[in-house]
Amino acid sequence: MPSARTTTARRGAAALRAIAAAGLLVVPFVLAFFSGGYFDEARLWALLGSCVLLVFVAVTTPQPLPRSRGGILALTGIWALATWTAASIGWAPLRGPAFHDTQRLLLYAVWFTAAIPLLRDRGVARTWEPAAAVGCTLVIGYGLAGRLLPGLIHQTHGLRAGGRLDQPLTYWNAEGTIAALALVLCARVAGSGERGRGARTAAAAACAPAGMGLYLSYSRGALGAAAVGLLVLLAVAADRRQLRAAIVAVVTAVAGALAAAPFPVVASLHSGSRAQGVAALILLCAVAAAAAAVTAWLTTGEAAGRLAVGPLRLRALRPALAIAAVAVVIAFVVVTASADNTSASSNPVVGAKATRLTSLQSHRYAYWKVALGAFKDHPLIGLGSGGFQVRWFERRTIQESVSDAHSLYVETAAELGLIGLVALGTFLAGIAVAARRCIEHDPLPAAGAVAAFVTWAVHAGVDWLWEMPAVSLMALGFGALLVARAEAVPPRRQA
Repeated sequence: MPSARTTTARRGAAALRAIAAAGLLVVPFVLAFFSGGYFDEARLWALLGSCVLLVFVAVTTPQPLPRSRGGILALTGIWALATWTAASIGWAPLRGPAFHDTQRLLLYAVWFTAAIPLLRDRGVARTWEPAAAVGCTLVIGYGLAGRLLPGLIHQTHGLRAGGRLDQPLTYWNAEGTIAALALVLCARVAGSGERGRGARTAAAAACAPAGMGLYLSYSRGALGAAAVGLLVLLAVAADRRQLRAAIVAVVTAVAGALAAAPFPVVASLHSGSRAQGVAALILLCAVAAAAAAVTAWLTTGEAAGRLAVGPLRLRALRPALAIAAVAVVIAFVVVTASADNTSASSNPVVGAKATRLTSLQSHRYAYWKVALGAFKDHPLIGLGSGGFQVRWFERRTIQESVSDAHSLYVETAAELGLIGLVALGTFLAGIAVAARRCIEHDPLPAAGAVAAFVTWAVHAGVDWLWEMPAVSLMALGFGALLVARAEAVPPRRQA
């Protein structure tokens, strides 16, 4: 038996790892309040802190590097992407943006590398999902506070945001992604039989501000990503608890959105009585309380045996949900391309309101066309990181100033060529391999991480979220969680 001193030492080491994991998780949520970490100073501080945590992990962990195939692929991919981005400074048309991109990729690589060994701890892994849900809800709650309590909470809204929710990240589509992640994660926690009644009811209640935040971002990409994330969640965690929780989450989110819609002060920042914000807040609290009450009733019924809790025994369910998720992605891309609006006078960016959700106007096809043209001209090494904005000014057909192709995958092709795409694909393939291993062993513990990562990956395909560390680091955290859990899966026995 281990001595008392050995036991104390182990507990102390475990406590230190838990503190380090908490510090790691705090990084993206702190960055959220510094313009999402988009600018240099906040990003460099985050990189410094992540480097300190990585050193701690390397010193205190017997096996800091991943051992599984998925983990090796993911780690190799993200470091290769960072290295190739740094190398592209040599041929990039603008050295400054390329250097900033290198800083960002280095932050991602260091943070991801430190996260994997920390998330091997079962206690840390178990709390990561609800802690992330709490963090996302707090970020959205702060943004909503400026509208619901305008006399108490004062916020500065960007001119280009129009009526869209953009605080604290300062970019409305990124805010929509945070709300989508909050909704997906809260739906998972509310439907998890491993969580207590209090956690499940609180998660269901939090779907109300998540829904309001998602609506007020007026981000069609975030709405589509949330839909895909919920479909993936049900496909992975195909049991009755999760189905009921997902239904409650969606209804609650819609009700939360409807609580804001009738009030111009809340919905579009129009002038009016501050009482509108208070009225919307009262409705939001009522919706949250109703969701909590329904979930409490469901958990009581499940515990008493009145409600079935087993898996949904429909063989075609998972394939159908997976096909539906893919269909949503394809439909969004096709609609975006076919609805391209090249009229500068009707720019869909400035002054957006709720009517944006019923509009198909977009300039993304124009961005993608220029970026894919650059890939055609420089297929192997690309333009160099940050080179899209130069190419855009040379080839644009509309008078709009943009610096990003609004798609992680298209922009990587344009700026880093096939080599960059291979590096990015290796990283994503590693996460996919780890996710598959987790799902094959036990899908329920992995469902939230898979759904959250897919939510981000879908929206990153139609926007520049990769350049918002506050958003992308959260997704990397769920990728690291899948890698860590995959390593804990026992090897298959040979027949």
